[in-house]
Amino acid sequence: MPELSLIIPAYNESANLPLLLDRAAAVFTGSPIELIVVDNGSTDTSPAVLAQLIPQYTFARTVRVPINQGYGFGILSGLRAAKSPFLGWTHADLQTDPGDALRGLSLLKHSGHAELTFVKGKRYGRPPADVFFTAGMGLFETAILQKPLWDINAQPTLFTKSFFDTWNNPPHDFSLDLFAFYMARKQGLEVKRFPVNFGKRAHGISRWNVNWQAKVKFIRRTVDYSLTLSKQLRKPPQ
Repeated sequence: MPELSLIIPAYNESANLPLLLDRAAAVFTGSPIELIVVDNGSTDTSPAVLAQLIPQYTFARTVRVPINQGYGFGILSGLRAAKSPFLGWTHADLQTDPGDALRGLSLLKHSGHAELTFVKGKRYGRPPADVFFTAGMGLFETAILQKPLWDINAQPTLFTKSFFDTWNNPPHDFSLDLFAFYMARKQGLEVKRFPVNFGKRAHGISRWNVNWQAKVKFIRRTVDYSLTLSKQLRKPPQ
């Protein structure tokens, strides 16, 4: 059984999938990692591309979500299908190298207490405007949730299956990154960060970081979910 199941949600990423799998083969062949590519309700040729390519890669398998229900839903579908003791996710657009997961796995395994450790990338190489936006969101989340949270959407994200089993009602959208990070802080896990280069998409465009209108929409959703978490935080114990 592999040590790490790495989940990669892919929505209409047919042009990126061959590049992703080739790169994964270069870094994962012979390693203790299985790659689970989640076809997250794609409406392009992704299902056909995966059907043709996945059998060529012994370390990879795929999970199909018939109708897209959000970024987080796709990741959760992959996590629930995984059986490895260590779990994680990253993106399909190759802005971050899937090989970064190997460095994250090493940090997790050699922490001395993997079940109490949460590993996350720390992005560099981004445009100044995006760095400013991320810093602002991190300050807001830290203030409202009373936990240190920064570069929340950096990838990869890795943790143990036992930590995943504690999750209750995780969100189905982009707030999943915030939820996982917050839960790690709330449970007192040691958070280990390591630098990852964040480049340009190989093909296509971002689903949310297209323009400032899209950023505003993302901010509204994140703020709404943050307020929900904050209310839960203030509830007295039953």
